Amino acid sequence: MSANLLKVLSEEKIVAIIRGIEADAGDATAEALADGGIRLLEVTMNTEGALRMISRFRENYGSRMRVGAGTVLNLKMAKKAVQAGAEYIISPNLDERVIEYALRKGVDVWPGTMTPTEIVRAFEAGAQAVKVFPMGSLGINYLKEIRAPLDHIPMIATGGVNLQNIGDFLNTGILGVGLGSNLVNKKLIAERRFAELTELARSFVEAAQGGKRA
Repeated sequence: MSANLLKVLSEEKIVAIIRGIEADAGDATAEALADGGIRLLEVTMNTEGALRMISRFRENYGSRMRVGAGTVLNLKMAKKAVQAGAEYIISPNLDERVIEYALRKGVDVWPGTMTPTEIVRAFEAGAQAVKVFPMGSLGINYLKEIRAPLDHIPMIATGGVNLQNIGDFLNTGILGVGLGSNLVNKKLIAERRFAELTELARSFVEAAQGGKRA
């Protein structure tokens, strides 16, 4: 499963992050993102009804998207996420117990890291990839500098990625990017403008593919 998911991420480049949207808008949001070409969808655990969303998305969109859980802070949350059907676990922090549990369950785990020490620790603990966060504060030059000695470790940049700079981030050699509100636009969702959300997703997918895929 791990190699397969990393392959999907390396090809698709984008993990769309659903955080804090209303539960009744969840399915329409997931469908709009799928229609726009998004193939990896993360539901954060601090979203109301997150576990139900994960289960429902796996059932309804599992053939179109790989569904994972985000903001998994500890072992208890990891267990709930896996029981709900999460195919991968993403965290803002590094907890080796979460990595150990996910590996035991055959679930991909991409923990949050910031420093070179955390990045190496996570990778040596068995994480298939690491999330480098918060990129909105750290900046792309930080990413370039840590990639130099650590380019053997698959990385996902999360925070601060938008349509204008997604190409620059991906050109550093990272595996992909995590996209929250810049893609999963809460205003569009609240106003039920799902066709526009699909177009926004399509724009991000095209940018991530270097204009090769509309």
